[in-house]
Amino acid sequence: MVVNKEVTISTKAWFKEEPISLVFPESWDVNECLMAGHDAKELTDEEISYALKNPIGSKSLSEIAEGKKTATVIFDDLTRATPCYRLAPFVLNELKEGGIKDEDITFVCAIGAHKTTVREDWILKIGEEIVENYYIFNHNVYDHFVERGMTSRGTPVELNREVASADVKVGLGGIKPHGQAGFGGGAKIILPGVVSLKTIESNHRRTPEARARGRAGVGMIRNNIIRADMEETARLAGLDFKVDMLYRCAPRERKVIGLTAGDFVEEHRAGVDLARKLLVTEPKEADIVITNTYPVEDEAGGALWTARAAVKEGGDVVVVQQAIEGQTHHYVYGQFGKDYGGHLREYPRDFSQSPVPKAKRVIVLSEYWNKKDMHPLTTWVKSWDEALEILKQDYGEKATVSIFPYGYLQHPPLPDEYF
Repeated sequence: MVVNKEVTISTKAWFKEEPISLVFPESWDVNECLMAGHDAKELTDEEISYALKNPIGSKSLSEIAEGKKTATVIFDDLTRATPCYRLAPFVLNELKEGGIKDEDITFVCAIGAHKTTVREDWILKIGEEIVENYYIFNHNVYDHFVERGMTSRGTPVELNREVASADVKVGLGGIKPHGQAGFGGGAKIILPGVVSLKTIESNHRRTPEARARGRAGVGMIRNNIIRADMEETARLAGLDFKVDMLYRCAPRERKVIGLTAGDFVEEHRAGVDLARKLLVTEPKEADIVITNTYPVEDEAGGALWTARAAVKEGGDVVVVQQAIEGQTHHYVYGQFGKDYGGHLREYPRDFSQSPVPKAKRVIVLSEYWNKKDMHPLTTWVKSWDEALEILKQDYGEKATVSIFPYGYLQHPPLPDEYF
């Protein structure tokens, strides 16, 4: 039970990091559905250093770097909430300890098919000191590739030229639930991160059939053919070392609470085991479900499992989506005209069903309205006060409420056969 019927949640990831206070009538039964690792201890510098020097299924990064001349550090973009600035200095120390000089280390932002990033994005992601002292490049999904063969499933591996040219290839990212690959992290830094549009589309177009066969989906690792193809691609690309973190969120902060490093398959499986312990959340059924899409507000759909799992039949859902830049620009799935878009975007779009079919109403709380992103079967408001007034009209003095404060990171209990 929440004391005083007030809950503070984080919003506006990266750019403003502003909290919102949700205040409820005293007579309402209000509960926060928190992930198991909500209060987990932040890793110390010593613990981070130890993980890098004692990797899983691999030599240490400094040992891998010995006798090599160049290195590229591949890091994820702002559509992933990983605080790479916390880990990047440790990765650099390992590379330099192995004998690679500063001037021979570059960074590549693994934007995949997302929009191009700029200096301010890089500062937020990996810190101003690195931006000022190292070359950083955006991946270009359309040009400058080196062919690295083909996977057993027929995916042509066309790799970013800057990544391909490095003697040591290091990935820096994080682990969170993912609708295709089960969980993020591991090989995903390569595919879709730094490969061609052709490579991405070849992998992603298998998703509908894979899901229908139970071979892809949120939390699914065992027999996931999308992830298996990604891992084969990363092996052909020559990814030498991967660092994946887990983190918790509180207003204006992200704290690293778990870290795995080493071989990108073995460390990823260890990271998923951690994620199952730290990110798991028990949904509590309620009349009203409030799901906060923070810290990945620009991919809001990934947080909607919370509403689908917890809302009572005929209940209400409030989606807090304070995405300053709107929803993610995507060259594979994005919309580029009223009736056309990326090669894997389906047309005509089916808006006959609500995003949360069990709910009688889905309210989207956002200050940043964008017609292209607005589902016609949703109600949009710009403040919590507006949303609350709508809800009070139906529920009066009695309602149960479940709040998911960082819905995109959280995941429900998952069956063992997924792993």
